[in-house]
Amino acid sequence: MADTVREIERKYEAGGDTGGAAGLPDLSGAPPVARVADRGTVELDAVYYDTADHRLAAAGITLRRRTGGSDAGWHVKLPVAPGVRDEFRAPLSAGVPRALASLVRSRTRRAPLVPLIRLVSRRDVRHLFDEQGTLLAEASTDEVTATRLTGGEGSTAWTEVEVELAQGGDPALLDALEPHLRAAGLRPSKAPSKLARALAETGTHLPERSTEAPSSKDDAGAHVLAYVREQIEAIADLDPGARRGTEDAVHQMRVATRRLRSAFRTFGKVLDRRVTDPLGEELKWLAGELGVDRDREVLAERLRDRLDELPRTLVRGPVRARLRIWSGRRRIETRRRLTAVLDGERYLALLDGLDALLADPPLRPAAARPPAPVLAKAVLGDYARLAARVEHALATDPGPRRDTALHDARKAAKRVRYAAEAAAPALGKPAKKFAREMKAVQSLLGDHQDSIMTRTALSAIAAQAALAGESAFTFGLLYGREERQAERDERELPQVWARASQERWREALAS
Repeated sequence: MADTVREIERKYEAGGDTGGAAGLPDLSGAPPVARVADRGTVELDAVYYDTADHRLAAAGITLRRRTGGSDAGWHVKLPVAPGVRDEFRAPLSAGVPRALASLVRSRTRRAPLVPLIRLVSRRDVRHLFDEQGTLLAEASTDEVTATRLTGGEGSTAWTEVEVELAQGGDPALLDALEPHLRAAGLRPSKAPSKLARALAETGTHLPERSTEAPSSKDDAGAHVLAYVREQIEAIADLDPGARRGTEDAVHQMRVATRRLRSAFRTFGKVLDRRVTDPLGEELKWLAGELGVDRDREVLAERLRDRLDELPRTLVRGPVRARLRIWSGRRRIETRRRLTAVLDGERYLALLDGLDALLADPPLRPAAARPPAPVLAKAVLGDYARLAARVEHALATDPGPRRDTALHDARKAAKRVRYAAEAAAPALGKPAKKFAREMKAVQSLLGDHQDSIMTRTALSAIAAQAALAGESAFTFGLLYGREERQAERDERELPQVWARASQERWREALAS
């Protein structure tokens, strides 16, 4: 797998009153900088790759092959936040390395990657140190020449100043340096990257990615589509992290998939379910595949926490080693399976289908109506479904049938919560508060379901331990504690549900 570096930087260009290029000023007197070291000049030659229709650039992603400097090789940069990107590196090779191509597959799909722009930079480098001699940042002046290779003609040139934090550096340093840079006639660059500037100055202007919520004056269709677009974008954004096993990426990708499927079902009066239902089935499949890895993460964490709660005298045998073996074996299996899913044609076809939905939304008549009444009615419809499931679960005798009923209620609570969150831009605070109440119900029922899954895992692990001649005492003890936790959850449910089901929530949403 490619090496990873977190890049935090700011770019500057000459201000309008400088009459030309402005270089890097002397920063040795800018606290906390105590010393500036001249590291000389390097020549950098980079070719940037993209699809013919600029899918990577439109998503703020760059893929390049660069020679020169200390990090020559292939680089993919994925946006994290303004001025923050994760850079993945691979050695120089003739073609795009497979490890990097997979990180952008949710964007490129089946489209070939072609050379788009060549950037040749003459970089004058300075290193900034504090009083203890610790490297704070690298500051450089880049004289850049950009030449269009595909999709147009022409070239452009400019000079820019770049300040990049050292690994683990404090982002506050960038704020401290900015007044000194502005005083030297520099201003923050309008372009987020060299590639974006090169494209703009050679005739390609990419649309800005907007994350703003729709106005309350929009119709119901605009609100629902904004929410749908947000979840679709999240799936593509989280894809690289899911492939790499980044902490929580698989979980968040699964959440986005479930939110999207719930929106299709909840807002069937806005989006035609004859179109969305087939996509919903594929989203259900994807969530299931993502869940194989996510469920392992949840169980492993829960088992470690439960074990930490036990007195040492009750931990008999190599319990922690047995848990590591169980978790590690499953992790290898599930990671390989998830990678195959994300590389597969079925997943790419789903992404294509979601893009097609946004390009030509299957709007129904209710989409043109004011958002508040349409969305409130949809949320309350989901709530009525949840209420029926909770009442059924509470009326069912303890045992497997009640466990199934509580699990069904949990899924319904999650759908109501997602619906309220989607409607919040139109319905305001009542929807936000209602979503929090539904989350409390969902969390309690989720803990109950996790207890059931944990007991199943404990039974399997205990059997493995017994076959190896190890004591199964601790696993049995943990099993019993999980049984008691499930019983506590069931006793607490009526009170949690009573708070969430108060009439005032329905009245607030309906008004």
